[in-house]
Amino acid sequence: MTNTGTLNTQTTIITRDDNGYVRQTTQTVAQYTTSVRIVVVFQLLFIIIFCFYVQLSTAMSPHASGKLIIVSNRLPFVLKKNEVTLKWERKASAGGLVTAVAPVVIQGNGIWIGWAGVHLEEGEKIPESDPNDKTPTAGLLSDKVIPVDFDPQTFDSYYNGCCNGTFWPLFHSMPDRAQFSADFWKSYCAVNKEFASKTVGALENLSKAETDSGTPLVWLHDYHLMLAANCIRNVADEKKLKFKLGFFLHIPFPPWDIIRLFPWADEILQGMLGCDMVGFHIEDYCLNFVDCCQRILGCRVDRKNLLVEHGGRTVRIRPLPIGIPFDRFVEMAEEAPTVISTPLKLVLGVDRLDYTKGLVHRLKAFELLLERYPQHKGKVALMQIAVPSRTDVKEYQDLKEEMDQLVGRINGRFSTPNWSPIRYIYGCVSQQDLAAFYRDSAVAMVTPLRDGMNLVAKEFVACQIKKPPGVLIVSPFAGASEMMNEALICNPYELVDAADTLHRALTMPEDERRLRMNCLRRREKVHDVDFWMRSFLKAMGTLIFEDGDDVLPTTMQPVTLQDFDDYLSKYIGNTNKLALLLDYDGTLAPLAPHPDLAVLPLETKSILKRLANMSDVHIAIISGRNVQNVKDMVGIEGLTYAGNHGLEILHPDGSRFVHPMPKDYVEKVGDLLKVLQEKVCKDGAWVENKGTLLTFHYRKVPVDNRSELVSTAQHLIEEAGFKAGQAHCAIEAKPPVHWNKGRASFYILRTTLGLDWSERTRIIYAGDDITDEDAMQALKGMAATFRVAQSQIVKTSAERRLPSTDSVLTMLKWIERHFGNRQPREDSEDNLSNNLPVSFGEIEMELSIPEKKFKTSN
Repeated sequence: MTNTGTLNTQTTIITRDDNGYVRQTTQTVAQYTTSVRIVVVFQLLFIIIFCFYVQLSTAMSPHASGKLIIVSNRLPFVLKKNEVTLKWERKASAGGLVTAVAPVVIQGNGIWIGWAGVHLEEGEKIPESDPNDKTPTAGLLSDKVIPVDFDPQTFDSYYNGCCNGTFWPLFHSMPDRAQFSADFWKSYCAVNKEFASKTVGALENLSKAETDSGTPLVWLHDYHLMLAANCIRNVADEKKLKFKLGFFLHIPFPPWDIIRLFPWADEILQGMLGCDMVGFHIEDYCLNFVDCCQRILGCRVDRKNLLVEHGGRTVRIRPLPIGIPFDRFVEMAEEAPTVISTPLKLVLGVDRLDYTKGLVHRLKAFELLLERYPQHKGKVALMQIAVPSRTDVKEYQDLKEEMDQLVGRINGRFSTPNWSPIRYIYGCVSQQDLAAFYRDSAVAMVTPLRDGMNLVAKEFVACQIKKPPGVLIVSPFAGASEMMNEALICNPYELVDAADTLHRALTMPEDERRLRMNCLRRREKVHDVDFWMRSFLKAMGTLIFEDGDDVLPTTMQPVTLQDFDDYLSKYIGNTNKLALLLDYDGTLAPLAPHPDLAVLPLETKSILKRLANMSDVHIAIISGRNVQNVKDMVGIEGLTYAGNHGLEILHPDGSRFVHPMPKDYVEKVGDLLKVLQEKVCKDGAWVENKGTLLTFHYRKVPVDNRSELVSTAQHLIEEAGFKAGQAHCAIEAKPPVHWNKGRASFYILRTTLGLDWSERTRIIYAGDDITDEDAMQALKGMAATFRVAQSQIVKTSAERRLPSTDSVLTMLKWIERHFGNRQPREDSEDNLSNNLPVSFGEIEMELSIPEKKFKTSN
């Protein structure tokens, strides 16, 4: 035996043979003791290194820091009834989403919410997976699956109507195929609301579990659920539930001039902006979305850093190109037997039978190839696999018929006894056979007319393991073309160019093919489906063991004076006067639990005083409060004050306008006040008496009790003959007269600036609730309008949205700077005479006439 201190002695001691340990002398016993100590140290060292390796491996795999809740139109499997047992069984679903996300959900004990593919009867539950199931969803327990079900008619209207009949063609920039139906939209809203309800329920259950497992992450998927995010946020915020919210769109997002064709585009954009982060495949789609948010919603945006401000929050917009399970496709390509044995060069097309895939254009381009390059006759064949899709829709039936006729015509034209140019498979092909087709094809044509990403291009690249490799042709209208630069790019609409590109692919030298394919394979191997999952978690800030790479900013800078340079400089100019019409609560003063607590900030008050002393600036405060109250809250002389949404107006000289009221109105107000106090003033609700108006406040009412109280109050108000107007956690009982903030704004402008005020005056209107929309709509095209928007979906006529009262203050600072920098001007006698306003008394006489005549005035 050698020295026990050596590694060899140690190894000998810990290895047993048939004769036992080495002979134990006194010396060897001492050696044995020393060796044991060394072995223990090495074992501990090995354990430490192994644990570090495990942690490192965990860091390299996608792992969320909180519970992951996936919300998608479909569950990651479909249910089918066993013909023998008549019980539901799971059948695996294919697709990158399931492959990438399911393991993360299972590993983190997360939840999946979606439709099961069938309409379950009452009491039927999701079954557990088969013990022999090896698919990615095998470990997803039934209690972690939340099915969403609807009556078949509603679901059909939502899915086949709105999703596939409207959004699919519209988002693929084919608006002529889109159907715009109010019934479809109503069903879409109802289904999204139900998905949101299930999601909030899951968040509540996680909150009650009180497990310290991080903030739950809700991840919404695709165009089926574009409204759900805002519904989730509004309810979950009221219930004070902690969560993060992300969205990913798997199809293209169209440009502004396409999306604005949809009558409810406003709601769609705001629905998606309910998230913390919105993901798209490529940057072009991100920029389209950001542009729509600015041009349709009037949001403040940051194009460079892909940020959108909405409802006082910053929403991150991120390009997250989806990948494929690269290694699994390589393995399938290595194991797949040959499906078709032929000396011909195969040009492969694999698509769903859909009008967006450019199948007809591809067949015509192949026909043109045979015309222009007859040397390929008898040597090349197009293998087109068309997977059936939406076979019950006439448009798809017509497409199939056109494909059948075109294939027959081309084959009839060019076929010989030993060769047919097109081999057409209409049906589903197993993944194993598909891998063999990918592997054995010389060229793959991925030429859709429009596609979000198109994973066929990536799957073909992964399966190109033969030498020499094939060539990939990609349409510039597929998202995949954004990063697959080494592929040949061809426009499917340019048939001659497509035929020439196909000829180039078929005749490409081997060294060029190898170089292009090697580059494509390296990129796709790195940017696989796990990389996509990690990228999403990182963008959401929930990835454990982040690698520390630099990322884009996640928060927009506060509104600056520069923002208003862009908005207002050109509009106001250097010679025009300005009429500044401002709401009070939520615009000048932050909203408060009680009206008496909504105090005007000192800085805002100071700047309003200075503006009031400028000769070219006139300020009017138009509020829902009674006129004396709003004057007391602002406390600045020289302004025009309008109360009760313009029903009462107090001029700077002290004269007052009060809109005529029906004779029995005063008595009705008193009666309605008593009824509301008796029936709905409970659980913290109360009624504010403004003299001309009543306001039912329910801000302090618990969220779960609000619905019934609000419904009852609205019914009582309308039953008494009043208009029920919505406000922030309040309902206003308005008199039945044709007067609002819009009519009041015109009255103020005429009395202050004269009948021809529009010729020399610029208008700015800023407000924060639905009553201000009357003014914004009335002044549309004649004023710069701003809406201080909340997180709820708010459709506005305003040109721009502002995030808070602080941004209104910044606007006031800009106005002060702009008018303060003006050079004094000398008005001519003509100008002075033209600038004289109509006297208040003259206007009073005009507007104090009977109601019937008053309705027709301007």
